[in-house]
Amino acid sequence: MFESLSERLESAFKQIKGEGRITELNVAATVKDIRRALVDADVNYKIAKEFTDKIKDKAMGEKVLTAVSPGQLMVKIVKDELAELMGGTESEFNAKGNPAVILIAGLQGSGKTTFSGKLANYLKSKKFSPLLVAADIYRPAAIDQLKVLGGQVGVEVYSEPENKDAVSIARNAVAQARTLNKNVVIIDTAGRLAIDEVMMTEVSNVKSAVNPQEILFVVDSMTGQDAVNTAKTFNERLDFTGVVLTKLDGDTRGGAALSIKYTVNKPIKFISSGEKLDTLDVFYPERMAQRILGMGDITTLVERAQAQFDEAEAKKLEKKIRKNQFDFEDFKQQLEQIKKMGNIKDLLGMIPGVGKAIKDIDISDDAFKGIEAMINSMTPFERANPDVIDGSRRKRIANGSGKELTEVNAFMKQFEQMKDMMKMMNKMPMGRMPGMGGLGRR
Repeated sequence: MFESLSERLESAFKQIKGEGRITELNVAATVKDIRRALVDADVNYKIAKEFTDKIKDKAMGEKVLTAVSPGQLMVKIVKDELAELMGGTESEFNAKGNPAVILIAGLQGSGKTTFSGKLANYLKSKKFSPLLVAADIYRPAAIDQLKVLGGQVGVEVYSEPENKDAVSIARNAVAQARTLNKNVVIIDTAGRLAIDEVMMTEVSNVKSAVNPQEILFVVDSMTGQDAVNTAKTFNERLDFTGVVLTKLDGDTRGGAALSIKYTVNKPIKFISSGEKLDTLDVFYPERMAQRILGMGDITTLVERAQAQFDEAEAKKLEKKIRKNQFDFEDFKQQLEQIKKMGNIKDLLGMIPGVGKAIKDIDISDDAFKGIEAMINSMTPFERANPDVIDGSRRKRIANGSGKELTEVNAFMKQFEQMKDMMKMMNKMPMGRMPGMGGLGRR
């Protein structure tokens, strides 16, 4: 996410790192490189210039404390200004109503339908009862796609395949939601390859008919400045309440994320990456600024872990660790929880300093498949009693998992090392084990 922009900004900070004090000369050189980095990231030049002018004014007005180097101060100023450019603070999502109506709009290919499924899944996890509505009457596969997504997240989908009037479909869906006691209606509207009057009139009429609490404009973040221009046109007609940035796992330069709030004065409410339906996050400007500057995002990482963590299971696991009874079945369950948290490389990038180290490394989401194959090739008795796995059993596990014996031996050695580490953790106070019991508590 934003790797190129992050590298360019890091390079810009080298102008001032190591300097004993801030001067007009080293600030000017740093600011010039920051501006170039932003323009290369597809940020409008006017926005980039205004942004860097603010940074220059703030930097020249600061007195550097002895405990803070000029380089550290510049990074902090840029972080604060990046966060402000993207909205400052997170924006509230309004899901209150009888039912609350959420209208999804955007161009075809922006990821509207997938986002609708993700939003339904997100709201369901927050104890809402959503209804998905297939109001795209033009794309032949749109209704089927939404039904598949609804089935995957366990959310009902309302559709009228023979009806070619999106306005009546939306109106009927809201009435049906009340009958079914659904408290949120998510309407997936039609997109086009480009903005046209028919499209804008239709989505505007749907808005008038159902009076939505939220109108979310979905933006493909890989399209950069083009997405910002499209957002401006949509906002003039719809006056939408917020923006959703999709495909952040792709080759994203950052222009849309950095420019859109400034251009349309509407907040980014959600960000989405990948096709998995649990890869949706509330947008926090400060956290995104930290990630762009390579500072990581531990807060989001912990929140994702907490969302997957069952406190009762955590307590059971903690007891097993304290008794040195952690086994392969427990290990497999931990892998399942990690996989549910999202893209592995994205997760590692949230750890400060790690993102830069792994930027050129291809980390597949299938990275755990080999380990799972080895565990699945064990008998239930072997999983529960790792110590009984001798040489002949290891050969059988290698054959069953399609792995070399050396790979099985290496995995067994790593497992033993992990158990040794857990023995050391037993000396820690109860409830303070990182990643275990303490994580599920707020």
